Amino acid sequence: MSLRFHEIAEAGHRILNPFSAEKLRLLGEICRIAPGTRQLDLACGKGELLSSWSSAYGLRGVGVDISHVFLDAARERAAELGVAEDVEFVQGDAGAYDAGAGTFDIVSCIGATWIGGGLAGTLGLMRRPLKADGLVLVGEPYWSSEPPPGYGEDLKLTSLAGIGEVIERAGFELVEMVLGNQDDWDRYAASQWLTLSDWIRANPADPEIEQVKAFLGSARRSYLEWQRPHLGWGVFVLRPAAA
Repeated sequence: MSLRFHEIAEAGHRILNPFSAEKLRLLGEICRIAPGTRQLDLACGKGELLSSWSSAYGLRGVGVDISHVFLDAARERAAELGVAEDVEFVQGDAGAYDAGAGTFDIVSCIGATWIGGGLAGTLGLMRRPLKADGLVLVGEPYWSSEPPPGYGEDLKLTSLAGIGEVIERAGFELVEMVLGNQDDWDRYAASQWLTLSDWIRANPADPEIEQVKAFLGSARRSYLEWQRPHLGWGVFVLRPAAA
């Protein structure tokens, strides 16, 4: 979908993935973050990961995203949590952001591996800014069960085991994971329907109103027909494989 439709649909979301605040906190605990830990979050969305972890653990970070709408929300959230001096948000192409070599303890890309043309490519571009003993966090959908023929072919996904194989081929070791569940998916996907419906009713003269209506109908139908029973999603914790 277009970036604008994405911004409309997720206007009411703080976490822009099928992931709960509780699981985001668990992920932070798994990463053993200490005060002063530096993190680069690529395609950071509204910056909830960086701001909440900075507030809880004293992390310092940089988030990069193409959407000024999401970044405005990210800066507001950082100010709300009192960490505006500790996290920086940069507008731009996350796949092209040059952070320098070996400068971050954690490099993350949660649910946006399109920035590197897929999981393998994104893992490749995440390696350069990572310290030798650092952690990579990557969020990715996968097939929890094989979809019916003709469905989801454009997504080019693999199974959970297939994700593990891609990680190994990229030179990383999978050391932990936190997976979303069905309720996480429902809260992420279904809550967008009301947001979009409200927007449509409030903006009847918008020049893209028919496209937004079509997007809502397609998204709702796809989720109910095949995404809900067949799509999984999770965040995978990696580190460079031992020599």
